[in-house]
Amino acid sequence: MVENDIFKALADPTRRAIFEKLAAGRMNASSLRSGLDISQPAMSQHLAVLRNAGLVREEREGRFMNYEVDPDGLALIARWLSKYRAYWPARIDALKALLKDMDQ
Repeated sequence: MVENDIFKALADPTRRAIFEKLAAGRMNASSLRSGLDISQPAMSQHLAVLRNAGLVREEREGRFMNYEVDPDGLALIARWLSKYRAYWPARIDALKALLKDMDQ
């Protein structure tokens, strides 16, 4: 299931940090490593996991590979979350009603 791949990819704090950096705009791997204490091979592995989950896409520019957030991956997350968005208002309303009954 694709959602599982996405959540597994984002479960790692380093990958979340990389993804957040990419949310600010397109970058190459060297720029992404700035501020993170990881090696180039580790960065490549993290980017591969994010890419395989459909969260990041890459494009070669000259001798550099640039990475950016893949909007299709974000759309999958949004669709998955939308299934649960409707659940919470009804639950909160039920809780409010219960608390109101308890106060009386």
